[in-house]
Amino acid sequence: MKFEISAHALEESNRRGISRDILESVLKNPGQVVDEYGEKKAYQSKIAFGSGKIYLVRVILKEYADHMVVVTVYKTSKIDKYWRV
Repeated sequence: MKFEISAHALEESNRRGISRDILESVLKNPGQVVDEYGEKKAYQSKIAFGSGKIYLVRVILKEYADHMVVVTVYKTSKIDKYWRV
């Protein structure tokens, strides 16, 4: 499946200190894929940032018939809230 990254998602990743390499890494090899509201999915992975603290990076995508669009991306320390067991 092809991925398109929206301008908003790129802006938010820069603002939130998430490099494009990390964003693409989560898209290519997510730790989990979970259903979100509507026709959206969250690709998510646990990532260690420079401080050594582990964050959950969540990439929210909207699905279409032939591709997916990255709507937004963020990192959170509330891993237990989003990680599915």
